[in-house]
Amino acid sequence: MSSSGKRRKSRELAMQMLFQGDIGKQTPEQVQHSFWDARSDADLDPDTRGFAEDIFRVASVREAEIDSLIEQHSANWRLTRMPAVDRNVLRAAVAEMLGFPATPAPIIINESLEVARRYSAPESINFLNGVLDAIAKSRVKSS
Repeated sequence: MSSSGKRRKSRELAMQMLFQGDIGKQTPEQVQHSFWDARSDADLDPDTRGFAEDIFRVASVREAEIDSLIEQHSANWRLTRMPAVDRNVLRAAVAEMLGFPATPAPIIINESLEVARRYSAPESINFLNGVLDAIAKSRVKSS
């Protein structure tokens, strides 16, 4: 698997971890404990698993800030009204923007949309793109 393929897999895994915590009402600690135990590919290479855990950690620690950013830029959509997959794709992407500012926002957005194409409804893609683009632009203005 190429390094970009490993990064996409990490992003996908981070979104799945966030989804598990969100839907299962689990703490980050519970997710970290059970997520890898339940996977048949838990023997992923350390870099892929590590980056997924890094994104998940940023998303967990900065959850209130991330959710606030999403709500500010989602054109009157409350997080609770968004499909769970979309909500967690957004959380993972914003966590990466905040936690890994050296990664260009367009790469994070494009990769997140690829994950969304696999797990979200087709009509979600434009919404996700718009929210992530607005957040990325607001971060550029504020820095």
